[in-house]
Amino acid sequence: MSTEALYAALKSELSDTVWLDTALETVARQPAAIGRLFPAAGRRCGRWMLSGLDGWSVDDAARVLLLSKVGNHGAEIEALYRYGDAAEKRAVVRALPLLDVPSVERILEDALRTNDTRLVAAALGPAARRLGQPAWRQGVLKAVFMGLPLAAVADLDARADAELAVMLAGLAEERRAAGRAMAEDATALLHRLQERVP
Repeated sequence: MSTEALYAALKSELSDTVWLDTALETVARQPAAIGRLFPAAGRRCGRWMLSGLDGWSVDDAARVLLLSKVGNHGAEIEALYRYGDAAEKRAVVRALPLLDVPSVERILEDALRTNDTRLVAAALGPAARRLGQPAWRQGVLKAVFMGLPLAAVADLDARADAELAVMLAGLAEERRAAGRAMAEDATALLHRLQERVP
């Protein structure tokens, strides 16, 4: 998601963007200000879902815009993730494709260890391109286990491989033994992967 699209969506929904505009200018001039402005975004801008951007809330968009102004300050970004609440962590993960942060993989792996479906889904979005293949496979398997729609997984068909097929087949077998079915999109992915095998 581009910062221009996020700002346009916010501008169309917020009656007043003075706080956001001032915060963006402040962070651009003084990156350390992100520590106090980032947590305040939900309170100052709102927390409802944006009508023009599927799956994005107002505070997600505002926080991603703030992070885009921080520049190359990985320590601050990692601290915002580590000490943030679930919404703040999700915003950091969503902003990762726009940032040059050395700890991207560590942040994504931590997000994938949580039981927060929105955080796991965010970690499997565009930022997941920076995950190693083993961690990415585990993330996809967790998404299937949690019942998340696989449409949210970036580059799914391009990255899915024979090892993921083995893992999905094992999960499908466990589900059958327990008298439960695997989600249709996961079953369809497993079938596509099995068809690739010569």
